Amino acid sequence: MSTFKTTRRVAFSLVAAAAASFSLQAQAGGHGIDLAGKTVEWIIPFSETGGSAKWANFYAPLLSEALPGQPTVVVKFMPGAGSTKGANFFQEQQYDDGTLIFGSSGSTQFPFLLGDPRVKYNYADWNVVLASGTGGVAYLPPELAAKMDGMDASGLQGEDFIYGNQGATRLDLVPTLAWEMLGLNVESVMGIKGRGDGRLMFERGEANIDYQTSSSYLSGVTPLVEAGTAVPMMTWGALDDAGNIVRDPTFPDIPTFKEVCDATEGCETSGEQWDAWKAFFIAGFPAQKMVFLPAGASEDAKVTYTAAFEAVKARADFAEISGKRLGKYPQMTGEAAQTALASGTTVTPEAKAFVVNWLQEKYGVSLN
Repeated sequence: MSTFKTTRRVAFSLVAAAAASFSLQAQAGGHGIDLAGKTVEWIIPFSETGGSAKWANFYAPLLSEALPGQPTVVVKFMPGAGSTKGANFFQEQQYDDGTLIFGSSGSTQFPFLLGDPRVKYNYADWNVVLASGTGGVAYLPPELAAKMDGMDASGLQGEDFIYGNQGATRLDLVPTLAWEMLGLNVESVMGIKGRGDGRLMFERGEANIDYQTSSSYLSGVTPLVEAGTAVPMMTWGALDDAGNIVRDPTFPDIPTFKEVCDATEGCETSGEQWDAWKAFFIAGFPAQKMVFLPAGASEDAKVTYTAAFEAVKARADFAEISGKRLGKYPQMTGEAAQTALASGTTVTPEAKAFVVNWLQEKYGVSLN
């Protein structure tokens, strides 16, 4: 659990600056909620070691500064069932006084998209106030990375890999499907509670392939790369304005999965399998993490939190500090956050059908 508290003077000045440029304030009559003396509980449905923890712990002190009334912000971790436990808990909550928020991730979005029977939550009931894009990096031990020929992964096709997996229907389907497309034999150890736990398996030698979202890679894997015990394999990439996959702006020197696939015999960047992978990549990463108020949130509460995150983004040092901790990705509020929510909770029927069938064949997971 992480707790942050800052001064009332800074909080009100930042919110005032954001309010001046944020039209939603006017639409709601300019009212807001005062959180003086209160504690805001931010639920993260993962363990304390993964990318969502890094993201929430980055934003928590900044949010505390920007919310009116100097609230204490507590990040509460609620792992279980690949984030479904925490999301189901949040679904049961009704808005009270603005002191409860939830941090979703792609691993929360995917079970919703796939119709996982454990899902009892509905994004349509929640109120998004921030959407954060991110990326992901796959990496290998140096002795296995040496078997690649540039971007050609064919030399890895005869190896046996172990991967710490949060769950078949979680965000981990993006890397596991990618590795299968490359012809790699990857056995998943299911049920880890966060990607940080997968990194720890890699560090202990219990896994020999892994991926981390950008924030966790920057803090947790970069030291391994610098020490020579891990070598980046590829990123998932980023989207340009035309919807094409391009190099991740945070890791421009690391090739994308598309480039590695193009260079590896038997891997195709067109067709049904590629279309399904790309659809779930888009659903899982450009709007990978989101902050929500619960069902029934007042317009005043939504205005207050949106203005607070706008104020955070308006900080003179935000680009520098966020780039170091989260990477270089869009941080979206207002209409942009709504658009990101739509892209993160929608895939084509064809992509869903492909992945549902693939999960049945690969893991014996039935979602029909």
